[in-house]
Amino acid sequence: MMCGAGANGREDADPAFSALLEDSAEDLYENAPCGYLSTMLDGTIAKINATLLDWLGHEREEIVGRRRFSDLLTVGGRLYHETHFAPLLRMQGELGGVAFELKTASGARLPVLVTSTVKTGSDGEAQLIRTTVFDARDRRAYEQELLRARDEAERERDRVQRLARTLQQTLLPPAPAEVPGMQVAAYYHPASADQVGGDFYDLFPITGDTWGFFLGDVSGKGAPAAVVTSLARYTLRAAAVHDPDPTVALDTLNTVLQQQFHSTDPRYCTVVNGRIRPDGDHAAVTLAGGGHPPALLIPAAGPARFLPLRGGQLVGALPGARFVSADVHLAPGDTLLLYTDGLTEARTNGRTRYSEERLREDLTGLAPTTAPAVVEAVTTLLAGFGDGVDDDTALLAFSIPLPGGDQP
Repeated sequence: MMCGAGANGREDADPAFSALLEDSAEDLYENAPCGYLSTMLDGTIAKINATLLDWLGHEREEIVGRRRFSDLLTVGGRLYHETHFAPLLRMQGELGGVAFELKTASGARLPVLVTSTVKTGSDGEAQLIRTTVFDARDRRAYEQELLRARDEAERERDRVQRLARTLQQTLLPPAPAEVPGMQVAAYYHPASADQVGGDFYDLFPITGDTWGFFLGDVSGKGAPAAVVTSLARYTLRAAAVHDPDPTVALDTLNTVLQQQFHSTDPRYCTVVNGRIRPDGDHAAVTLAGGGHPPALLIPAAGPARFLPLRGGQLVGALPGARFVSADVHLAPGDTLLLYTDGLTEARTNGRTRYSEERLREDLTGLAPTTAPAVVEAVTTLLAGFGDGVDDDTALLAFSIPLPGGDQP
C-alpha cells in the first residue's frame, strides 16, 4: 500500500506542492518580482510583463508595438542608451547591472537596474532582445543617504580642521621676537590637519639685554595636549621674568604639572629652555634641558655638533625632577638649531628612521649659514619625507651674521 501511493499520494499530502505544479510559466512571467520585456532589434517592445506595466502606470496596449524601450527612459538615459548601451549590447550580446531611470505615466522617475541579452536563432542571427528590469528605488535611497552622510562628514571634518588650525595658532607666537644683532627663524609643521599638536616654542624679552626662549613637545595630541601646551607656555614665560635661570623655570613648570595632573592621567613634556644675551657681534646662550633632543650647533667653521644636556629629566613626570644647563658662545656665522623629535623620528622612504646623526650630517655642509637658511633646509627635508612624518615638528633657530653683512 505504501508503494502504491505514488505521486498522487504526494500531491494529496502536500497542497503547497500541488499549487506549485498548477502555477503556469505565463503567470510567473507576468507577476515576477522584477520587470520583463522583449523588444525587436530596433527596440520596439514586443512583450512586457504586468509587473513593469504596474511600475510605469501604463496599459499594455499603450506600450506593445507602439513604443521602443528607449522611449521609456529619461532624456539623459535615452542618450546613453543610444550612444553606449545599445552599441555595446550588439557587440557583446549581453549587458548587465546598468543603471537607468524610467519615466512613469505620471511623469515621475523610477530608478532601475537593467540587464539585457540578445536572443539568437539556430543560425546564430540575432532575433530579439530580452531585458530584465530591477527596481532600484531602495538602492537609490541608500546611495543618496550615503552621499548625504559623506557630505556631512566632510563638512564636519572641515569644521574640525578649522578649529584645530585656529587653536594651534593661539598656541604659537605670531612671529618670533627680534633680537638685536641676531637672526631668528621658526617653523611649525603639523603632522595632522585634524588634531592640535603638542609642540610649542616662543621667544620673548626678559630684560633690556636678555631674551628668553623655549621649545618643547607635550605628550599626546588633541585637546588634552593643547591644555598642557598652553599651561607650559605661560608658566615658562612667567617663570623666566621672575628668575632668568632656565633651570628654575623648568623646575617651576614641573611643579605646576605635578600639581595640575597628579591623578591617573599624568601629563609631561620635553623642553629646551634658555636665555640669550647678545654682545656686539657675539652672543652668550644658556640652555637648560628637560629630556629634550639636544640642540645642534652649526659653527661658521668645522662640523656641526650636538650640545647634549645629559641628565635632564622629563618635565612633569617626576616630583623633584632634575634639570641641567650648559653655556654656549655664538660667534659670527654660527647658527643654533632647536627642534622636536617629529623631525628626527620621521621615516625616509616610508621605512628608515631619519635620526639625529643624519640631521647633523645634512646640515654640516651649510656652514657658514643663517637661521633662515637652516630652517628652510629642514622644511625642505620634511616636505621630502611625505607621509613619513608621523609627528608634529617645531623648529627655532638663532644665528650671528657674518661681518659686513656678507651672508652665504
